[in-house]
Amino acid sequence: MSTLPRLFGGIPVAVIVTIGLFMLLATVITQQQDVQLDDDASIEINVTRQIEDTTDQRRQDLQRPVLDQPPPPPPTVSDPDFRPSTNVQMGALPDLSNVDLNIGTGFNPDRDAQPLVRIPPQYPQRCMDRARPVETVVLQFDVSPEGSVVNPEVIDSTNSCLNRAAIRAVQRWRYNPKVVDDVAQPRFGVRTAIDFTLEEAE
Repeated sequence: MSTLPRLFGGIPVAVIVTIGLFMLLATVITQQQDVQLDDDASIEINVTRQIEDTTDQRRQDLQRPVLDQPPPPPPTVSDPDFRPSTNVQMGALPDLSNVDLNIGTGFNPDRDAQPLVRIPPQYPQRCMDRARPVETVVLQFDVSPEGSVVNPEVIDSTNSCLNRAAIRAVQRWRYNPKVVDDVAQPRFGVRTAIDFTLEEAE
């Protein structure tokens, strides 16, 4: 079917449908003409209206609560500087007339040798193969009046391979010398234990 027959056949149908709808709308409008709206009737909507409190309600809200008992008055202070009282009662002192006391001079300059510098030893590489996780070397030495370590010797050791490293470390230590009557004295027989930890060496 070609386009021209469709066009000529569709136009009359469209005209008939349009006229029918027009007549239907005209009939509906004529039937509802008797319904009239009152133009004077208006609806007022106020969304900002606030509720006003009456005078009686405001007075009741502002009234203070009544306490059962009034609070006590603050204490009176006679001293304007607020200083504490100095009235202290002392007890009886003990009688020390028959007691022999020696309080000394209050200062004793004598002292034992005190360590100043302690350098940790170096773990020898040749001793790591057969060493345990922790090895200990106990040494004994003397401290000279100048504070240096002299005559170090090994008293006990868990690994003899570490003895030389322990002695070298102790020889580098420094002390405050022993003092007797304000005079530096040698300190004999100082003992110390040196631990060699294999984990720290690695």
